[in-house]
Amino acid sequence: MNDELKLALQSLSFWSDLNEKEKNVLLENAYVEKFSKGNQISYTEEECKGPIVILKGQIRTYLISEEGREVTVYRLHKGDFCVLSASCILDSIGFDVNIEAIEKTELLVIPPVVFKALQKKNPRLEIFLLETVNERFSDVMWTMQQILFMGVDKRVAIYLWDEFSKNGKSEIHITHDELARYIGSAREVVTRILNHFTEEGIVSLSRGKITIEDKEKLKTIM
Repeated sequence: MNDELKLALQSLSFWSDLNEKEKNVLLENAYVEKFSKGNQISYTEEECKGPIVILKGQIRTYLISEEGREVTVYRLHKGDFCVLSASCILDSIGFDVNIEAIEKTELLVIPPVVFKALQKKNPRLEIFLLETVNERFSDVMWTMQQILFMGVDKRVAIYLWDEFSKNGKSEIHITHDELARYIGSAREVVTRILNHFTEEGIVSLSRGKITIEDKEKLKTIM
């Protein structure tokens, strides 16, 4: 295993609570999977690959209704630990979740049989999982709050501001369809909102790109 993967494992909060034998088990069994933008990384109980750590890139977890509407639960970035990919080791996850690479992504995968064996021997891993689930639950509640109580214009503004805050760039490379899927809305509605933002001088639009032109106006919508 290369140094980058070792550093990724060492960054996990439970690493210092493992003995040398347990650390070696993880180092010997964890592996990397690579995905291109838009690739599906769908995990079900029958196809459980265990916990994953984002080494590079960004992923989103989302649910799909019977009508095909997508609702993004949350997004994860470099260094984040994903538990929704580990339904087979968490009794509290009783549903299938869809995971998609938002950009070129590399994941560190810990096989479920390996993690579960360590989990039985070391209670710190159980605590870590519960803490992570609790943290993600807060993300889910924030998403539900947006969908239930916020207008689409506000959700679009929040998404654009979050992207600007994260990358420090006014240019956001995303299509109207992608943005609609990320915020749980329809493409037509998002396009209408963006056109209104353009008329107000808040953003400018080009193919596959949204540029924030007036940050102060954007903030007033949030």
